[in-house]
Amino acid sequence: MSEHRGYLTEGPRVGVRPFTYEDGGEFIARVRESRELHHPWLAPPASPDAYASYAGRLIEDPTKAGFLVCEKGERSDGADDQGGAVAGFININNIVQGGFLCGALGYGAFAHAAGRGLMSEGLGLVVRYAFGPPLRLHRLEINVQPGNTASIALARRCGFRLEGYSPSFLYIDGAWRDHERWAITSDMLKR
Repeated sequence: MSEHRGYLTEGPRVGVRPFTYEDGGEFIARVRESRELHHPWLAPPASPDAYASYAGRLIEDPTKAGFLVCEKGERSDGADDQGGAVAGFININNIVQGGFLCGALGYGAFAHAAGRGLMSEGLGLVVRYAFGPPLRLHRLEINVQPGNTASIALARRCGFRLEGYSPSFLYIDGAWRDHERWAITSDMLKR
């Protein structure tokens, strides 16, 4: 299990922290355990080289921010409650500053954590973090394939609104896939 590096934000059951290169072993193991859950919606990195490249983009590219959602509670090795198992991941891609202040969210739960509300808590934490310092974004978007009911339900639970439909939007699993566009703005949290 990864050593705790410090949560950026935390709730009652999860903490959110940045990706590290050292998380590769656990992340890859969780991806492999979760193939059935993820297919055909997403294909996170499942090898050390793929993880290193993926994590490197999230760590080093200023237009991206990657977060691991970690379960709080005692670890199997007896360590304290701040180094728990990785329950899922949330990435903010295509971060644009200036007059737009927007980013595009992507996320995935791991099989052991699916259906337990951990990603709802984690996504809520990441949204609040993204709207505050240091990112100070105004808008976050989620693009979801219409058949991905779990992802749509998560967006809806976290206060995102359906804004539109984008035909042939992203190339996934060998084809250009249609997506629904969901969004939330910082002023929606203040209501």
